[in-house]
Amino acid sequence: MRTLVLNAGYEPLAVVTFRRALLLVLTGKASVLAEVGDPVTTPRMVLGRPSVILLHRYVKVPYREAVNVTRRGVLRRDGRRCGYCGKAATTVDHIMPRSRGGTNTWENLTACCLACNSTKGDRTLRELGWSLRITPTCPRGPHWFITELERPAPEWNDFLSGRAA
Repeated sequence: MRTLVLNAGYEPLAVVTFRRALLLVLTGKASVLAEVGDPVTTPRMVLGRPSVILLHRYVKVPYREAVNVTRRGVLRRDGRRCGYCGKAATTVDHIMPRSRGGTNTWENLTACCLACNSTKGDRTLRELGWSLRITPTCPRGPHWFITELERPAPEWNDFLSGRAA
């Protein structure tokens, strides 16, 4: 059971176990915003299982450099849609092929379906006459540093989209 922890400003801070979340709530450091599942029963009380908690005090997050490039991150950034045709993507493609000097950067990688990836091969977009549906950029925001947000729980959607504040 995972619990989303929101900073006092409602931005996502971390994902913790529900036991850690209960400890934060019981010590008065956080309050429960959403519950899910069966309650936790103790000899003295019944507590709901927290799904989302909000810290009472703001935690300053240290400045972080750019997000590291990963295959999973590129697919997440592009919404698992092919950058060329828009179909479901399962692979990642170098826009400028590595054999021609392309690098592993956010700006040179796009999500790609198997058909487009095999058709493109070792050629450039100009040689094929293709264009990208989106302009690949480095993702920004605190939620990109929390790897557990790649598979968010359904009850977290309202809090991750910025509608909770």
